[in-house]
Amino acid sequence: MQLSPSAPVGIFDSGIGGLSVLQHIHQLLPHEKLIYFADSGFAPYGEKSEQTIVTRCQSITEFLLQQHCKAIVIACNTATAAAARVLRAQYPTQILIGMEPGLKPACQHTRSGVVGVMATQGTLNSLKFRNLRDQLSDAHQVRFVQQACTGLADQIEKAEFSSPKTLAMLDQYLTPLLESGADTIVLGCTHYPFVKQQIRELLREKHRSGPHIELIDTGLAVARYLQTQLQDHGLLAIDAANPGITAYTTGTTQHLKTALTQLLPHLHTPVSVRSATGKTPVMDSHPGSEFS
Repeated sequence: MQLSPSAPVGIFDSGIGGLSVLQHIHQLLPHEKLIYFADSGFAPYGEKSEQTIVTRCQSITEFLLQQHCKAIVIACNTATAAAARVLRAQYPTQILIGMEPGLKPACQHTRSGVVGVMATQGTLNSLKFRNLRDQLSDAHQVRFVQQACTGLADQIEKAEFSSPKTLAMLDQYLTPLLESGADTIVLGCTHYPFVKQQIRELLREKHRSGPHIELIDTGLAVARYLQTQLQDHGLLAIDAANPGITAYTTGTTQHLKTALTQLLPHLHTPVSVRSATGKTPVMDSHPGSEFS
């Protein structure tokens, strides 16, 4: 199928976490029409079997291809680790871009030689992650301290960014990383940038006299790689005026609308939020000025 620069870019995640990636893509590539798919009805992915995740990713990818997407971004570390290889084999001519935990930039930033990695258990267990970790550890003489953040993505998915339960989780997960001597922490899940401020506040409280702790988020790097891929394939949109964003969800449309309003308040572009719970997505309008 011949694609044109005016075709949309598809972005999907297990829920609202991928909005952190969408934000970077929209800022870097404002002329691109974006389609976002939040699989909130099946979240979180991090606690599901690899085959379940692969099946969900195949279904979502097929849906996005039916929308004639010229590129698809898997804006979920767990989904990338489980399904990227399968999807690339299934769709060899499609531009498919996945997330990679920021282990490489972390190696450049660390001074202590100890890097903490916050991620889901699914990401940490994946062969893709373990191979990358071992390769970089040997090449840079860096020790990676892994922390499975069970339940954290689910808290963020529920918009409980600063609830006592979420803050207790963050404290529990950060403590062993700091005690290990980590001076750089990788946010290895696209949900986690939405609690970056809470993490920074906890780090200030727990590490007042210590060195600055660097937080690594790879959303911007993914957006830049998407830009390069579109340029290389002659598919970069250059003159569309305010093309807008269409967002689908397998959860409730109100939940996604609330997330967009809370997490991306400066997203000044038309956003259409739709239900994807049936075979044919059903429109669900929003009364606000930025939604249709």
